[in-house]
Parts: sequence; C-alpha cells; structure tokens
Amino acid sequence: MTELAGLGIAAFLSATLLPGSSEALLVSLLLLGEESPAWLLAFATFGNVLGSLFNWYMGAFFMSFQHKKWFPISLQKIDKAQVWFSKYGIWSLLFAWAPIIGDPLTLIAGMMRISLIPFILLVTIGKFARYALITGIALVWI
Repeated sequence: MTELAGLGIAAFLSATLLPGSSEALLVSLLLLGEESPAWLLAFATFGNVLGSLFNWYMGAFFMSFQHKKWFPISLQKIDKAQVWFSKYGIWSLLFAWAPIIGDPLTLIAGMMRISLIPFILLVTIGKFARYALITGIALVWI
C-alpha cells in the first residue's frame, strides 16, 4: 500500500510545475510485481489529475493578483497565453500529460476559469491514456 501512496504522491508532484517523473516509478513498481497493475494505473492517474487540478486552482487564484507590481507574469504574456488557449480550445486539455506544455496548459485553464467538469474529464482521459500505454508496454516486457 505504501507503494501506491508513493506513486500517487509522485504523480501529483509530476503534474505540478515541479520537475518529476512518475512514469519511471510506475514502470519500476510494475516490474517489482507486488501491486496490481490496475491499482498502479489508478493511483498514477488519480495523483496526476489531482496535480493538474492544483495547477487549475493556482491559475485561478493567482489571477486575482495580476495587477500587482510583483506579479511574475506580464499582462502581455497572460493575453498571449489566453489567445493561444482560445485558438486551440478546451480540447487541448487532452494533452495535459505532455512534457513542457502540459503543466502550463492546466495553469492557463485555471487562469481562464475553464469549467471544472470538462477540465477534469479531458485531463483524466489524456493522463489515463498515457499511463495505460506505459503500463501496457511495461507488462509486455515483463
């Protein structure tokens, strides 16, 4: 059970703006074979989606400070990010799993106050698909 909790925490942290790789831990735990692959997949997905939800809330919360001098992102960059998100739409959240763009994408979604139900559904689909693919590949190699 501690492996599942550790994987969930690693997946959560990997989904935030902090660096991390929950995929390596997932594959390691699959190779150990001490936990059910379905449980590992579930905990990795759940933790990663929670991390993205944290990003959403951070984006929504910090926008209330956008007119302060100390705010780290210029209004010009915020406008540019919002134009980009509007151009590609809510469906771009299916790529919240992607390295480099995924974490900022979920932060921007919060800044734009994208509705939580579609946000959670799209992010979960993308992240589950990524972890399912990794799990499937790892299980074939075992």
